[in-house]
Amino acid sequence: MSDDDYTPDTGPSDGQDYADNPGPSTFDSRPDLPEPPHPINWNLLTATDLEAELLELNRWVDWLRHTYGLPASVIPPMWHRHPELLWELSALHLSWLAAYDPEQNAAAPLGWHRDFADTRTRLREWVTTSGTRLDRDRPTRQTSWPGERPAPPVEETPVTNRDEDFVNFVIDEVNKRRKAEDAFYAGVDPKTGEAR
Repeated sequence: MSDDDYTPDTGPSDGQDYADNPGPSTFDSRPDLPEPPHPINWNLLTATDLEAELLELNRWVDWLRHTYGLPASVIPPMWHRHPELLWELSALHLSWLAAYDPEQNAAAPLGWHRDFADTRTRLREWVTTSGTRLDRDRPTRQTSWPGERPAPPVEETPVTNRDEDFVNFVIDEVNKRRKAEDAFYAGVDPKTGEAR
């Protein structure tokens, strides 16, 4: 199958309950010994792990926005195109996984909801700063420091098909990560495993 034929499963887009069918998660990687949730450093994931984590986060965010009726001012359709939103939502997801772990104490979900209230405030601030909206999106504006080149101008684009954009985003990000991995491994001596 070529990269052009690849279409990731973005999860339910019809409001299907994530809790009824959460799909693969960090808990499913070793069925004999479940792992606790662990922080995700999006910068260090392999292409394969990046794809899996993006798809899982997308499913969970879809469940979250439907379950809590969250407006686009908290979770906009193009959250995946804004690293500040991706990192924040990823942290919230991991906190949710930990709070609802069967081994957790009964008060953990209340703690998660307190954190969720704080997170919604931060998400609103990120959305306002980024400029993404329900029907249009633009890259988050960057401030150039003295001595740096001016940041390129940003242009808004209409949001016409969010799921299609997410699939294209995943494909592009996975391909970029694969190219970086290929370039790294091309510089490794196959006999010693050391960088040349």
